[in-house]
Amino acid sequence: MQLGLFSVSDITVDPTTGVAPTEHERIKAIVEIAKKAEDIGLDVFAIGEHHNPPFFSSSPTTTLAYIAAQTSKLQLSTATTLITTNDPVKIAEDFAMLQHLADGRVDLMLGRGNTGPVYPWFGQDIRQGIPLAIENYHLLHRLWNEEVVNWEGKFRTPLTSFTSTPRPLDGVAPFVWHGSIRSPEIAEQAAYYGDGFFANNIFWPKEHFQRLIGFYRERYEHYGHGDADQAVVGLGGQFFIRRNSQDAVREFRPYFDNAPVYGHGPSLEEFSTETPLTVGSPQEFVDRTLSFRESFGDYQRQLFLVDHAGLPLKTVLEQLDLLGEVLPDLRAGFAEGRPAKVPDAPTHASLVAARDAADRVAADRDAADRDAADESDEVRA
Repeated sequence: MQLGLFSVSDITVDPTTGVAPTEHERIKAIVEIAKKAEDIGLDVFAIGEHHNPPFFSSSPTTTLAYIAAQTSKLQLSTATTLITTNDPVKIAEDFAMLQHLADGRVDLMLGRGNTGPVYPWFGQDIRQGIPLAIENYHLLHRLWNEEVVNWEGKFRTPLTSFTSTPRPLDGVAPFVWHGSIRSPEIAEQAAYYGDGFFANNIFWPKEHFQRLIGFYRERYEHYGHGDADQAVVGLGGQFFIRRNSQDAVREFRPYFDNAPVYGHGPSLEEFSTETPLTVGSPQEFVDRTLSFRESFGDYQRQLFLVDHAGLPLKTVLEQLDLLGEVLPDLRAGFAEGRPAKVPDAPTHASLVAARDAADRVAADRDAADRDAADESDEVRA
């Protein structure tokens, strides 16, 4: 089970001081948060992609490359990479380069994003969001898995005898998660390719994501990648914890009430009941997080959003210290009763090993076919 953080890279006024960090302060802070994630023993750090205020993360691969140079174990990912408005050729090149620089500690989450104006900014039509996602990923998949690509589609110019460079590290592409909060077409796409499916699991009741994840699991099995309970699933989550729950609620309430995303809507108590947001003690956080298995089955990756809504860096780092204290309990809880058949989240090492094993099986089968053919020739002779 991989545990980690994801950031949407918002720059938000701290409601307790009336001050917002500068872009420079927020960018430098995200590096400190990622390094802290590795220090406390988390497995993954992911950052989103945005091209408009109040967000700063317009170039996730640049940020992740800088973080890669200052970490040694942390798996680096995105949340999300915009498959609809980025050129698949550039995605293929950028992430292969990052994969080499980070010695394979890279995967990515593809999504359509939630900012409508980004489509015309990059020359695309939001009404074509789903077809763009499907066609662009088809091309990206080929660019990573085929040395020379000849391709023609609807949304970009054709490619003739094109080779994306650099090639993926060890000939194995980064693992891909497909992220969605509402689109069964994206769950279908993830299942078709045998990729991972990441459910944001933040702003909607669990029943909504149960349907999406259940559909993905069914289709994953349909396409022959394994049993439904072996499908590769990731979930989001949110928390704010203090030693006792009353302090957590009191301290977090002004940030919740004024957050651009969900402020001025449902109360903190209502939102905490209807969504996975946990505001309380460390034990309440552990119990709530472990309960996700009851709703979604055993899964592979759990990411938490902690650096949002104007929370200052000092507070975020304190939250991570508290998270670090309960990480052993989370890991033990997720491991308890986990069936042996449920796979771990893919890593570069596991993907290389799987590729090599498949190559050996194919070679053995070819050798057996040749031996059978030779015996048949001898009999006829």
